[in-house]
Amino acid sequence: MQPMVWITILSFLVTLGLILWRPRGINEAIPATIGAIIVILSGSVSLTDLGIIAETISGAAITIMATIVMAIVLESFGFFNWVAEKLAEKANGSGIRLFWYVNLLCFLMTLFFNNDGSILITTPILVMLLNNMGLKNHQKIPYLLSGALIATASSAPIGVSNIVNLIALKIVHMSLYLHTAMMFVPATLGLLLLTWLLFLRFRKVLPKTVPTKITGRSLPSYHPLKPSPLKHGTEKERSRFMRNVLLFVFSVRVSLFVASFLSIPVSLMAVIGSLVLLGWRWAYLKISPTDMLKKTPWYIIVFAFSMYVIIYGLNNIGLTDWLIQFMRPMVSGSLLNASVMMGALLSVLSNIFNNHPALMVGTLTLMNMKLSLLELKIAYLANVIGSDMGSLLLPMGTLATLMWMHIVRKGKVMISWWQYIKITIVVIPPATLFTLVVLYYWVYWLFGGVLQR
Repeated sequence: MQPMVWITILSFLVTLGLILWRPRGINEAIPATIGAIIVILSGSVSLTDLGIIAETISGAAITIMATIVMAIVLESFGFFNWVAEKLAEKANGSGIRLFWYVNLLCFLMTLFFNNDGSILITTPILVMLLNNMGLKNHQKIPYLLSGALIATASSAPIGVSNIVNLIALKIVHMSLYLHTAMMFVPATLGLLLLTWLLFLRFRKVLPKTVPTKITGRSLPSYHPLKPSPLKHGTEKERSRFMRNVLLFVFSVRVSLFVASFLSIPVSLMAVIGSLVLLGWRWAYLKISPTDMLKKTPWYIIVFAFSMYVIIYGLNNIGLTDWLIQFMRPMVSGSLLNASVMMGALLSVLSNIFNNHPALMVGTLTLMNMKLSLLELKIAYLANVIGSDMGSLLLPMGTLATLMWMHIVRKGKVMISWWQYIKITIVVIPPATLFTLVVLYYWVYWLFGGVLQR
């Protein structure tokens, strides 16, 4: 075996281990960057490859950054404090109603922003809400765990809610509009089943009644956005203002799909939306947009670029050639088998190696298998389901889940890996399998005749 090959493989394994372990809380972008530099120096990734990689991830990175900027602006308005108050009010004293509202909130947060942002922003809100309601530790877990699972899995219905999904879309040359048309219905049905399974699992633990008011409005000190709660006059005026902001964010989100349909860069519409919202904040709060330079997590771009460099190196040394021989029998049979088997394979790879590298490797492999258009689309979408939903079986399957574990423990809510797995082993496999089966029937019913032409 050539030195370049084993250096690349070793760099990938060590980088992945450090990202999952995160000694002393090290940012995941640091080991990813070091690993990428070693892979480049080994010669498995050329300068030409770096240009291809940069072009592939640039649109996805810009879109995600613009979305995060919008979330930071909303926090300046006190939007998430307002959401926490409304959650308590809408529950109207019912612990079961609160469960469904929490999961709806997490679903919408991922659709409006992204899965990592949903975890980082929503989890501290829920911890604050549940702590102020005076719930016991075992009563908090159903809300927090179900919310985390739904928030992470909710990146499947629309590709724009996850940076890895956006990068994969670029690789397979699929528009955001087409991805959503093919995926939204099966993924949403899968999420509904997952939520119902979670409810059945937790129904005996959920408190029958909860307080209708919360005593603390300020977000906890470990909330990532460092809020500056805003007074908006009367409660009616405040609610009207928040609804207007929410309507604008929804309009920006819709514009991304319109842009995709019209072949306009999605990243352009995302940037325009974030700039308008920044201008709105400047006029309303007199806060200059320059604070975004400090508050925006730019390391996400570095992390995504570095991980793709490492995966590209694995591709160049022949990993995908081996995977093609292994995966071809799964895809060359019936399309139903392609959906189920590819989704199952990506679920396993995601839980072993984390979903970021798993989806990138799986997507690059599919592009080299010379599949028909229909086979490629279904296999790719099955990969996404395995990466976004099947990966939730173990806490190490996604970075979002690892971040969630850290946040809830910081909020003094204790949950072990074993407690997590006892729930996911019951709900994740059936929900993932159901979604993969529905994906096949939905895509074939809507697009089978068109895609085979």
